Amino acid sequence: MESEEEDGRTESQKNDTTDFISSLSDCVLTHILSLLPTRDSVRTSILSSRWSPLWKLVPVLHLERLRNQDTVSNIWNHRNAAIPLRKFYLHGTSDCNTAYVDTMLQDTILRGRMLQELDLDIYSHPIPNPPLELHPSLFFSTTLVVLKLGGEILLSPPLDSIFPSLHILYLESGISYANCDSLPTLLAACPLLQELALTVAYKNFENTRMLKIIVLIPTLKILYLSWLFEWWCYPLLHFYILRLNAPALEQFYFHGLLSDDVVLENLPNLVKSGFQFKEIEDGSSRGDYAKRIWDFMRPLYNVVSMEFCIETAQIICEASNYNLPVFNNLTSLTFDGELSCSYYAWPAVQLLLCQAPKLQTLAFELTFTDEFGDYDDYSPESCMKKPLSAPECLSSHLTACYYKGFSGHEVEMELVTQVLEKAEVLKTMKITVESHLDPMRKLQIHEKVRKLQRRSCTCQIEFDEAHFY
Repeated sequence: MESEEEDGRTESQKNDTTDFISSLSDCVLTHILSLLPTRDSVRTSILSSRWSPLWKLVPVLHLERLRNQDTVSNIWNHRNAAIPLRKFYLHGTSDCNTAYVDTMLQDTILRGRMLQELDLDIYSHPIPNPPLELHPSLFFSTTLVVLKLGGEILLSPPLDSIFPSLHILYLESGISYANCDSLPTLLAACPLLQELALTVAYKNFENTRMLKIIVLIPTLKILYLSWLFEWWCYPLLHFYILRLNAPALEQFYFHGLLSDDVVLENLPNLVKSGFQFKEIEDGSSRGDYAKRIWDFMRPLYNVVSMEFCIETAQIICEASNYNLPVFNNLTSLTFDGELSCSYYAWPAVQLLLCQAPKLQTLAFELTFTDEFGDYDDYSPESCMKKPLSAPECLSSHLTACYYKGFSGHEVEMELVTQVLEKAEVLKTMKITVESHLDPMRKLQIHEKVRKLQRRSCTCQIEFDEAHFY
């Protein structure tokens, strides 16, 4: 073993080197602790007297998966109140006392006026509490940049609310609104908002019979709209309106039920979109609902990349003879969702391809849902009002096709077959086979796909194992 003389350092110097991190400044150490959940930050206090007070100086409160209100109270009461919070994250306490949370929020907002991020998702089970009604002072925060709300929260913003610095706003399911103007008031108070995620559920209608989603924000770049409705909630569909005017919007994602009172306009910069429209059961004809979806997509004429649920593609086949929009800038189209043996999906895919004459990349990310069935029993061809023409993109633009999650079933094989047989300039067909399949099954899939006819003489078929044929 090396002697102390040979090493040239005393034992004290060695210990100082070993605990170099403790020699860092309070500013650096509290920044490191701010990256941890507060529960883990508190645990560092047992390391040494050097670490004992540091967690109390962290300007971030990150509380999640705590079992009871006492733990929250204990942490709150022992942190250094002279250090204003920049981030406040509270999720998932099972017996949350909303009155106490309100006290913490008021203290945070009024004491330091430095709060930049607020993320609340609170529930009070098994003993219910009144929902948390956010204090009016919150709606005039000049420092908030990120606001994420979910759970048992009641929103009742003052009419003159203003968030001059807010860039990101998430409103999750479980929130209730004081009246039909609460949501429009909140959105109008965010003049510099860049990202909005809104989840609509039946609880949103507890205090109002009409939900107004009015998004008139010139700076907005990303928008997520999701509807979490069960079948018995369909009547609520007639009690929401959507108005969207966002000239800077670049990404738009919609999941759920489509109302008959929707206006989209002034979306010249939209380049990426994703859609999953749930089938409606309110007495409307499938054809009328399909036309409603097409009209919804009509203002998105500049979109470059689109993700489309295969179930939605099947619905819109019901209006194949309608005046359909054309997406001349669309170069990438992805179909996702669940694929069933009972449905022959190619006509639905082909209909979308006909509306994208410059498409270059086609992708399938589908989950096969059943082992049995005969897709000859039903086909969207039966609801086509007129024969489909050959998509222009297949003859001159489509160069790449990807299929992720391929398991070799007949309906999947049909999609690959159609693309290979019709795409004249295709260069790559890349297939990622389901990993759970046994080696023999994978080999059979390789052999079967390899034998398929290819229209393009330069097309290579590539499997996930990087084999080329």
